[in-house]
Amino acid sequence: MTEGTTEGTTSGTAEATGSPLRPLRPLRVGLVGYGLAGSVFHAPLIAATEGLVLDTVVTSNPERQAQARAEFGDGVRFAATPDELWPRAGELDLIVIASPNKTHVSIATAALEAGLPVVVDKPLAGTAAEARGLAELAEKRGLLLSVFQNRRWDNDFLTLQHLLADGELGGPLGDVWRFESRFERWRPQPKGGWRESGDPEEIGGLLYDLGSHVVDQALVLFGPAVSVYAESDVRRAGAAADDDTFIAITHANGVRSHLYVSATAAQLGPRFRVLGSQAGYVKYGLDPQEAALREGRRPAPGESWGVEPEAMWGRIGSGESPLTGGGRPVETLPGAYPAYYAAIAAALRGTGENPVTAGQAAAALDVLEAARRSARDGVTVTL
Repeated sequence: MTEGTTEGTTSGTAEATGSPLRPLRPLRVGLVGYGLAGSVFHAPLIAATEGLVLDTVVTSNPERQAQARAEFGDGVRFAATPDELWPRAGELDLIVIASPNKTHVSIATAALEAGLPVVVDKPLAGTAAEARGLAELAEKRGLLLSVFQNRRWDNDFLTLQHLLADGELGGPLGDVWRFESRFERWRPQPKGGWRESGDPEEIGGLLYDLGSHVVDQALVLFGPAVSVYAESDVRRAGAAADDDTFIAITHANGVRSHLYVSATAAQLGPRFRVLGSQAGYVKYGLDPQEAALREGRRPAPGESWGVEPEAMWGRIGSGESPLTGGGRPVETLPGAYPAYYAAIAAALRGTGENPVTAGQAAAALDVLEAARRSARDGVTVTL
C-alpha cells in the first residue's frame, strides 16, 4: 500500500461514460489484541461500522480465536503476533491496537513504518514525549494516527457538551466555575493482571486507565491545563498500583476541574457535577454502552443505542438538591460509540477529520505525568 493512501477507498466517482457509482471497497482492519478492549469494544464497533470490515485478529490464544470466529464468521483471519501483519501490509487499510499499554508505542511505530494508518486504545503511550514522537512519525509518513477515547461519546458527556454550547460560555449554566467528574467503582478485591501491576513498565493503575478518560474529557470541555495537583493511593490489600486517585486541574480559562477515579468507592458519587454562575448540573450513573457491549448487544441500524431511562436523566437548577427532586430534568442524549469508527472511516477516505488526534492525547499525558509527579512529591505542578 502506498504511504498516506488507502488503495481503492478515495475514489467512487462515476466514470466519464456516465456509469453508475461503484460502491467503495470496505476498509480492511487488523485488530491487535482480543482481550477486554479488543473483544468488548473494538471488534464489535468495527464490525458495526459501514465501510469497515474486521479482516485479521492478532491473538495466539486459541480460545480467543474461537470467540472471534464465532461472532464474526470464518472470514476473519488470525495472526499470532503483530509482526506477521507487516509483510502483508498491502492487504490491510488500518491497524487497531488494543494490546497491553506497554506495547502501544512499539506496535504503533511498526505499523506506521509499514505504511499503515493506526488507531491506538488509550493511553497512546506512557509519556507525552513518546506520544509526540508517534505523532511526528505519522505526519512524516502522511498517515492517520488516532486514539480511541470512546468516552467522548458517552451519553452524559454529549449532553454536557450540548448544555455548554448553548451560549458563549455556559448557556443555561452561566460561566462554569467548577467541574467535578467521577469514574468510581466498588471492587474491594484486586482482579490482578497487568492493569493492576505495580511495574512501571506496564503503565497500569487507575491514573493511566480511567484517568485517561476523565482528563481527556476535562480538556475537551474546558481547554488547556495550567496547573495540576493530585493525590494517589493504593488502598486495597494486595493491590500494587493506584486504585484511588484525585486530580485537580486549573484550566487556562479559570475553570477548575476536580476528577476522581477509584476502585474503592463503597458509595458512588455523581458522574458529573458542574457548577456555574447561573445554575448547576448533576448527573448520576454511567453511560449504558459498555454494559450493553459486555452483555453481547450490538449497535445496529434502526435500533436504539446508548439510550437511558428517564429516571437516570441529570437535573439542572440552583439552590436545590437533585436527590430531592430539585431542578428540572435534562434529557440525556443517546451515547454514540459507533460514531468514533464512522469518523475513522471518513478520515481514511478523506471525507472527514481525525476524531481524536495524537496531539490531544499528548496534552492529556502532560496532565497525567504532572499528576503522577504531584502525588509523589506532594506539590502542585505548573505546566
